[in-house]
Amino acid sequence: MEQKHPINEVLGLTMERLKEMVDVNTVVGTPITTPDGVTVIPISRVSMGFASGGSDFAPKSLPANKNNCFGGGSGAGVTVTPVSFLIIRGDSVKMLPVEPVLGGPMERAIDMVPDLVEKVSALVAKKAEEKPAGGDGKTTGK
Repeated sequence: MEQKHPINEVLGLTMERLKEMVDVNTVVGTPITTPDGVTVIPISRVSMGFASGGSDFAPKSLPANKNNCFGGGSGAGVTVTPVSFLIIRGDSVKMLPVEPVLGGPMERAIDMVPDLVEKVSALVAKKAEEKPAGGDGKTTGK
């Protein structure tokens, strides 16, 4: 019969508690729907640290063939940091960062591209609707 070492119990209990604290719903939060139909989903970053240790030692009062004593412990720390929110409105999905985007002008310009494409598409669609049905849309100066 194989005897389990006490450190296995310490590690197992600590990992079980970590799994209870942090799951996929911690990273991608529960969607919140507003009365006007907008859905907001919180996105977070989870960081964790874990340490464990122990030692076997035999008390001087026990004969050498008796079970050794064990002393040990473990600990963990978890940090949950909000990163952004996904905002879903109809067919439009946008990411709203919690903190301003770091970086130079090029990174900020790249982050603005989706909004720019959406605005240009809306402008083109509006111009297409305004175009007269019977002509080519050009006017003459007569």
